[in-house]
Amino acid sequence: MAGGNQGLTTSDKRPMAETFQLQIVTPEKKVVETRAEQVQIPGKNGYLGILPGHAPLITELAVGEIKFRENSTDQLLAVAWGFAEVLPDKVTILAESAERPAEIDVDRARKAKDRAEQRLTSGDSSVDVDRALDSLHRADTRLDVAGKK
Repeated sequence: MAGGNQGLTTSDKRPMAETFQLQIVTPEKKVVETRAEQVQIPGKNGYLGILPGHAPLITELAVGEIKFRENSTDQLLAVAWGFAEVLPDKVTILAESAERPAEIDVDRARKAKDRAEQRLTSGDSSVDVDRALDSLHRADTRLDVAGKK
């Protein structure tokens, strides 16, 4: 039979799911609740690409961009810190913050970037450099995502 195993797992010969449940939640609200075809998330040690049937894992999130495909359309979010739980049929992301491009206050993000850059270049030894770098990365991410509206 031509293409007899196409789209089937090798272990049990059941069809692979084409989507998985994606849920992205912050302390304030549920940001996303949908079926997704794939998602890319900023893990602490780099980006992870997740497809339906992915092996289970839990990872810490970094500041970055979440990109997911819903109904063949890519969606973006700026995210900062949190955790992701990946199961074969569900991905749950608990983030400190998650914003869609239209929700990002660009002026506020620019001001945050300027403040972080000023702290880093001030020469003041009392500046918490790690915190200023985190602020700069978060502001840059928010501006990048907002620019992709």
